Amino acid sequence: MNPDPAGREAAPREEELPDREETASSVPLRDKLVFPVLLVVSIVVALLIASLFLEFTGNSPGTVFSAMIRGSVGSASALVTTINHMIPLLIVAVGACIAGRASLINIGLEGQLAFGAMFGAAVGLALPAPGFVAIPVILAASVIGGAVWAAVAAAFKYGRGISEVITTLLLNFVAFEVISFAVNRSWLLQESPSEAAYVSLNPQSDRLPDTAQLPFLASGEGFRLQFGIVIAIVVAAGAAFAIARLRWGFRLRMFGFNPRAASRFGVRPWVIGGSALLLSGAMAGLAGGVLLSGHVMRIRTGFANNYGWEGLLVGLVAGFGPLYAIPVAFLYGALRAGGGVLAATGVDQALVGIVQALIVIAVTLPSLYMIYRSRQRQARAIRDRA
Repeated sequence: MNPDPAGREAAPREEELPDREETASSVPLRDKLVFPVLLVVSIVVALLIASLFLEFTGNSPGTVFSAMIRGSVGSASALVTTINHMIPLLIVAVGACIAGRASLINIGLEGQLAFGAMFGAAVGLALPAPGFVAIPVILAASVIGGAVWAAVAAAFKYGRGISEVITTLLLNFVAFEVISFAVNRSWLLQESPSEAAYVSLNPQSDRLPDTAQLPFLASGEGFRLQFGIVIAIVVAAGAAFAIARLRWGFRLRMFGFNPRAASRFGVRPWVIGGSALLLSGAMAGLAGGVLLSGHVMRIRTGFANNYGWEGLLVGLVAGFGPLYAIPVAFLYGALRAGGGVLAATGVDQALVGIVQALIVIAVTLPSLYMIYRSRQRQARAIRDRA
């Protein structure tokens, strides 16, 4: 790499970058075998603990677990419900994967999802248009909203050196307050008195026009399969391709593996890290837009409904692999769908939450352990080369 006339180190050409194999940590066979064992043991332990809770409260574990399975995959309607829950989880998880590949943890996906949806709702209500115009505009506005909110955290990180974990976490609460302010002000997004059939205890905006609703792929008695699943799969596949095949993706992975070494090869942290955070927020915003125009059709307090938090967990469990996030998102969607049916059977809502949480923890812990082991190997490799 030759310096330019000003004496600065020139940006590297593609052939000057290190081989991909040099930036990929080799996973020992022992760790590859440990993960499935840990996963099975964690799930078995979680089911045993959940069974004890259920027995102690006078519920039959077999009845409860079979109801969850029936409610998630036991019929066409249940399967569609699972897929519909999977849609925002997968899109958010893709955002988590993009940030994670740069060794950034975006805790603010929940707020970015809601903030993006607020942008989409504002544009959709202000600019009524035919569906072929309204839907892309709402989704684009949602993407911009999520990216704008993530850009605040990126500015703090690369401008002032403040950890993205802290800023993205705190910005969640700011986003929720901004949305609450907007839906409680008649000159912003508050529901108009002429549309409100009753005084809502949960402040919300007017409903988007019907032309702004995403089409359904299929419908039947008691179910509608949302078009958002196509968007989610395309986004996951596109992100996987970009990370694996594009030069930007190579720089992203190299930066995530060793930021200091990447900087020596001309990778600017604020460019790669900042773009990763912005794209991560954009994906969360897209999830908010798809949720808005696919189902909810209005913005309200509590709009995100924990999709951002759970999408982050999906990304972690998938090892920050966008394609691996597809089956993991389906699993988490099944937990949501099954839990909803279980609550409808009369089982205490708190108990349903406990059962869901135990299963989520069981699935998540092995992946967190593998990420920890991977970071240990990377640190060891860097020390050995020093």
